[in-house]
Amino acid sequence: MTLQGRESFEHDVVIVGGCGHVGLPLAIAFADRGAQTAVYDIDPVAVAQVGSGSMPFQERGAAPALRRVVAAGRLAASTDPAIVGTAANVIVVVGTPVDEHLNPDQQAVPRALAGCAEYLRDGQLLILRSTVYPGVTALVEKLIARLGHAIDVAFCPERIAEGNAMTELFDLPQIISARRDEAFERAAALFGLLTRRTVWMSPEEAELAKLFTNVWRYIKFATANQLYMIANDRGLDFERIRQSLMLDYPRAADMPGAGFAAGPCLLKDTMQLAAFNNNNFVLGQTAMAINEGMPLYLVDRLARRFDLESMTVGILGMAFKGGSDDIRSSLAYKLKRVLMSAAAAVRCTDPHVTVDESLVPLDVVVDSCDLLIIGAPHPEYADLVTTKPVIDIWGIRGEGVQV
Repeated sequence: MTLQGRESFEHDVVIVGGCGHVGLPLAIAFADRGAQTAVYDIDPVAVAQVGSGSMPFQERGAAPALRRVVAAGRLAASTDPAIVGTAANVIVVVGTPVDEHLNPDQQAVPRALAGCAEYLRDGQLLILRSTVYPGVTALVEKLIARLGHAIDVAFCPERIAEGNAMTELFDLPQIISARRDEAFERAAALFGLLTRRTVWMSPEEAELAKLFTNVWRYIKFATANQLYMIANDRGLDFERIRQSLMLDYPRAADMPGAGFAAGPCLLKDTMQLAAFNNNNFVLGQTAMAINEGMPLYLVDRLARRFDLESMTVGILGMAFKGGSDDIRSSLAYKLKRVLMSAAAAVRCTDPHVTVDESLVPLDVVVDSCDLLIIGAPHPEYADLVTTKPVIDIWGIRGEGVQV
């Protein structure tokens, strides 16, 4: 298999930032479909793990595929930026972070590219993959033009739910955006290794499409959380109401349950869209207030029922969502901080998280705590047997979600 432009390159594709949650599943998918793939990352520990065929984080279905492609010699990992010059297609998964003033850092992607710019070569296609602030694609195009290279730029955003990458990379349509037809055709051919369906957009349309996708989900979660608060404040079970109204009623089929709406993208992208629209985004800002306020609401309600000042409280699950080991932007940690001021002591556990040395085993938390709160809806907690009160706003235990 030879992609357009591959003839003078060692690899079909190299992924910059390729050992993370977005880049690595993509690299594995390309390699498993026959592409000669490389990943470049500045984390030597993660690079060593990937190079040995070991996943540095959890992702369903990724581990056996990684072992397979490493053994076949189709996936290499390196901390040397020179590897960027070995591939016909360079995919950058560095996104736009929010700074300490809650403003998008539009220079983050150009800065990341500057670190490997000397290795870029004529004839390459540069593809931006992660969420970018609107206009960043144009900034990168100008950067490439100043370097004097004959390199096309495309923006092909990922829309994968973490944990489902090895399915959704193949099942979901891929948005392709580029200025020139040749660049669009090359990007479409590359992603055609994974999915048969592509959607053409301009770069500006695609940048907003990616933000709209995450903001739409975030607002839906906020709506559910607000409805939860309304029902809960009146002594009613939101989850019972939700399940009843959804029964054989398709127009309510997408109503999410209550819970912590967090993770590395949803809040950040809502902030980015607000900043892009001159902070005129009342709906998004309200969603941020609701979702970020859930830990505060929860502790306030618990303080009315329990003498928290005399209690040791346990948080079950610290990842940002169920079944994940990823703690980035997890609201369970915000809940922990709030409880540390309200309760006598707080202890936390998570069967998946490996990067927090303060976590203790589940049995220790259950035995030593007076009150338990499910911070992440891991399936391990659904059948937990205990006489201690368990607060489950997610509804995974089927015992009601009132607080």
